[in-house]
Amino acid sequence: MDIEDRGGPRPGGRVRAVRGSIVDQAVDAVVNAANPSLAGGGGVDGAIHRAAGAQDLAAACRAIGRCAPGDAVATDGFALAARWIIHTVGPVWRGGDDEEDGTLASCYRRSLEVADELGAASVAFPAISTGVYGFPPERAAAIAVRMVLETPTRVHEIRLVAFDGATFELYRRLLHQAGPGSDTPAW
Repeated sequence: MDIEDRGGPRPGGRVRAVRGSIVDQAVDAVVNAANPSLAGGGGVDGAIHRAAGAQDLAAACRAIGRCAPGDAVATDGFALAARWIIHTVGPVWRGGDDEEDGTLASCYRRSLEVADELGAASVAFPAISTGVYGFPPERAAAIAVRMVLETPTRVHEIRLVAFDGATFELYRRLLHQAGPGSDTPAW
């Protein structure tokens, strides 16, 4: 697993770029890039449902019902190493003129708020909305880095987990640019 820690300390903790699988992260909470019905799908969502135990997680999600884009809700982590799963619904990319940036920013902010409500000290995020939802990866990475650096939270460790090398390099570069005392990336 590749880890890049050059983003340095954030108030109260660290932000790290990690290359690996979200389901393998030993953290208090993993964030799931969910769909509005919270039914397991493909990509990150499917991987988390399979690793957590599809039946148990599906039952917990059915009890919640739906989740609006930009919002976040939590379930137990079941068979994952993580104690909780924070489900957030990212925006479908429609060219950038449909509030996509704000909705994606809200996913990160709301997930950290839910993490605080749970008492989670460590959280791992996937690259929300960059798969089948089609959000441009560089734009999404800039929003992710900005939000995890700027959102007030009691979380001490935040991991931006990249499944592929290109996304890992985006996170690594943006965290390096945002290093201690520098401006966070514009988005």
